[in-house]
Amino acid sequence: MLDFAIFAVTFLLALVGAVLYLYPASRQAAGIPGITPTEEKDGNLPDIVNSGSLHEFLVNLHERYGPVVSFWFGRRLVVSLGTVDVLKQHINPNKTSDPFETMLKSLLRYQSDSGNVSDNLMRKKLYENGVTNSLRSNFALLLKTSSCEFCFLPALTVAAPRLCVNVRFSSLSEELLDKWLSYPESQHVPLCQHMLGFAMKSVTQMTMGSTFEDEQEVIRFQKNHGTVWSEIGKGFLDGSLDKSTTRKKQYEDALMQLESILKKIIKERKGRNFSEHIFIDSLVQGDLNDQQILEDSMIFSLASCIITAKLCTWAVCFLTTYEEVQKKLYEEIDQVFGKGPVTPENIEELRYCRQVLCETVRTARLTPVSARLQDIEGKIDKFIIPGETLVLYALGVVLQDPSTWPSPYKFDPERFDDESVMKTFSLLGFSGTQECPELRFAYMVTTVLLSVLVRRLHLLSVEGQVIETKYELVTSSKEEAWITVSKRY
Repeated sequence: MLDFAIFAVTFLLALVGAVLYLYPASRQAAGIPGITPTEEKDGNLPDIVNSGSLHEFLVNLHERYGPVVSFWFGRRLVVSLGTVDVLKQHINPNKTSDPFETMLKSLLRYQSDSGNVSDNLMRKKLYENGVTNSLRSNFALLLKTSSCEFCFLPALTVAAPRLCVNVRFSSLSEELLDKWLSYPESQHVPLCQHMLGFAMKSVTQMTMGSTFEDEQEVIRFQKNHGTVWSEIGKGFLDGSLDKSTTRKKQYEDALMQLESILKKIIKERKGRNFSEHIFIDSLVQGDLNDQQILEDSMIFSLASCIITAKLCTWAVCFLTTYEEVQKKLYEEIDQVFGKGPVTPENIEELRYCRQVLCETVRTARLTPVSARLQDIEGKIDKFIIPGETLVLYALGVVLQDPSTWPSPYKFDPERFDDESVMKTFSLLGFSGTQECPELRFAYMVTTVLLSVLVRRLHLLSVEGQVIETKYELVTSSKEEAWITVSKRY
C-alpha cells in the first residue's frame, strides 16, 4: 500500500519468513561488504540474537562496513541500506505493495492474493481514504464519546471493573485530563498504561464504530489484540508458538475472536448508511471482497493501536525531559486555541506541535527497520543486488546519521523548520505523500491529546528515572515510564 513502509521488525525471521512464504531464495553473495555466516544452518541469526535486536545488530554492522552491508539468514543473502543516499538509489519496480502488509498477512496466515497493479492501487486508495474520512467524520469522537465518569480505565490489562450506570459525554482527551487533574502532584502516573488505554479507545471507535463506546468491548478487544500482537514475530523466531499447544491455542482463539468482531461489523455496515463514517465503511463501499475487507481492517486496527499508543508515550516523555520544548508548545497551543475549543481547523495551525511529533518519531526511532524484496536485479552504488534478495531499510540507523541530522541525539523539533529536512523525512515515509496512513492517524490523535493536556498541565519527569529502549515491531520502553503532573491553572 505504500512506497516506503515505516514499520519495523525486531526479529529478522518475521521479515524473512513473510518473504520466504511467497518467494524463492537467492544464494548469491554479490560481493557486498558484510559478515559471513556464523552457522551454516542459521547464518547470522546468533549474532542478531546476541545483539539484542535486529536494529542494534544493524547499527553495529553499518558502523563496521558502511552504508551498504550484507549478512545471512540461513543460506539467504540479506542486504541492508543505512544512509539516505543509498536509500534514494534503491528502486523496487513493485511500488504498489506494502512490505509490512505482506509480512503481517503471512504471519496471520492470510491467503488472499494481493491482485495486479491496478487492484493494488485501488486498495491503497481505499485504505488511505478510510483513514482520511474516518478522521474527518469522527473528529468530534475525540471530543465527545461515552465514558465512565468515575472509572476511566487507562490500563486495560487489569481485570474488568463493574460498568457504571452513570455516564457522561466528554472528550477522551479531557477524560484523561480529568483523571490526571485529580492526582496529587507527587503521585507517579503510569504513562505507558494510560496511553495504551487512550489509544485503544480512540482506534476502536474510529475504526469499528459505536460498539466500542462500551468499556467492556474495549477491554475484550485489547486482551485479544495483546495476545495476537505479542506472538507476531516472537513465536516465529524459534518455532516456540507451534511447540506450545497452550500458547498456540490462545493465539488462534484470540485471532478468531478479533476476526469474529470485524466480520460482524462488516456485515452490519454493508448496504446501510450511518451518520458517522468509520474506517471500515470506506472498505465496504469499495470493490473488495469480504476477505480483503477483513484483512485490511485487521492490519489497520492491529498497527494503529500500537503506533498511536507509542507515539503518545514518547511524545509526553520527551516533553517532560525538554522543558523548553514543552514551554514553546504550550505557548503555541495557547495562541491558537486560547480558551476556545479544539477544532479541526485550528489543529492545522499547530505547526510546532507537528515538528515535535516528527522529532519524536525520529529521536525514538519509532519504527527502526523496514524491508522490501528486490524483485529483479538492481544496483546500489557500485554493488549489484541480485533478484529475489531481501533488502532492509535500516531506518533507525538513517534517523541517527550525523551527516543527515546534525546533533542526531539531541531532541530538537526546530530542525524541521528546514524544508530539506522535511523532504528527507517524507522520503523515509514519515510525512508528506509517502506518510503511512496509520501514522497519519496517530499524528492527529496525539495532536488532540497534547493540545488538551499541555494547555492545563505541566508534564514532569520522575527524578532519577532512566527509560531504556526496547526495539520491537514498534519501539517502546523496556519498563513502565512514570511521570508526574502539576496544574497550570
